[in-house]
Amino acid sequence: MRLSLNQKVAILLHEGISGNQGKTGLSILRYSESPIVAVIDRQSVGQSLLELTGINRNVPIVASVNDALAYQPEVLVIGIAPKGGNIPDDYWVDIQSALKAGMSLVNGLHTPLANIPELQALLKPGKLIWDVRKEPANLEIGSGLAHHLPCKRVLTVGTDMAIGKMSTSLELNYLAKVRGLRSKFLATGQTGLMLEGDGVALDAVRVDFAAGAVEHIVMRFGQHYDILQIEGQGSLLHPGSTATLPLIRGSQPTHLILVHQAGQTHNRNNPGFIIPPLPEVIKMYNIVARGAGAFNDVSVVGISLNTRYLDEAAAQKAIVKVSEETGLPCTDPIRFSGDILLDAIVG
Repeated sequence: MRLSLNQKVAILLHEGISGNQGKTGLSILRYSESPIVAVIDRQSVGQSLLELTGINRNVPIVASVNDALAYQPEVLVIGIAPKGGNIPDDYWVDIQSALKAGMSLVNGLHTPLANIPELQALLKPGKLIWDVRKEPANLEIGSGLAHHLPCKRVLTVGTDMAIGKMSTSLELNYLAKVRGLRSKFLATGQTGLMLEGDGVALDAVRVDFAAGAVEHIVMRFGQHYDILQIEGQGSLLHPGSTATLPLIRGSQPTHLILVHQAGQTHNRNNPGFIIPPLPEVIKMYNIVARGAGAFNDVSVVGISLNTRYLDEAAAQKAIVKVSEETGLPCTDPIRFSGDILLDAIVG
């Protein structure tokens, strides 16, 4: 399942445009092909989405679902990804208003909504509530089967959470298709699933079956594509992250792309933990991915540098510095071209 290309979408993003919780909504605005007719964010009403975010999309920002109804949306997407994945108390009024108005609801948070009787009672005939974070059925423990696939398997890994792993994978997938390669983006989080449909919401899977869930989707598509672009999650440097290792083991990657935010020196939410020098981070990911020789001879082949807080001159300077520091190709694939990273993958 994915967002329909035929239904008008409104995105619920209160405090999400200017805050640090709007990853889902902003990614949909940047990458979705669905017709997005309104963004709901009471802090930014009437302002320019382009000026606020750099996303070149002419979408009005309104204060509530009731205000968005003037643009005739058919689907409401909850566009935030807060810590813990719970729905903020002040979102319930807008959610109920959307259902009363005859809209479907797409929910990427941990709180399931489809089984709440009060919301089901508001749902109009033919409409649905899609809880994206669900564990697939019939999961098994990973067995390393992806090791035998002939395709390239590119996994984005990071120095922290929420720094651009999904965006990097999407950009590489787009560029590979432009070059005529059979490339497939595999989602591992709620936003990626809304955009592309194929994948697994990894943080909804019990940890014993996480590698197996990744392996299942990789095996499903690996025989039919030249490259699988596998969306990364979490970070081996984050004290609360559990997703990165199952992704590595389940996908048995052939290439790693390291994603880092320019200038970041400590974990964003846990500042007591430093981000080591990038050459040390690269060495760590190489060792872990290879399993000291048990698995593929895989390496980090390039750096995706998130430069969103820098002006263009400073961004270019930071890219050169990181490339010199690591000896690897580096770019910001969202702001500039990602071709140098794809070159490192396809040789």
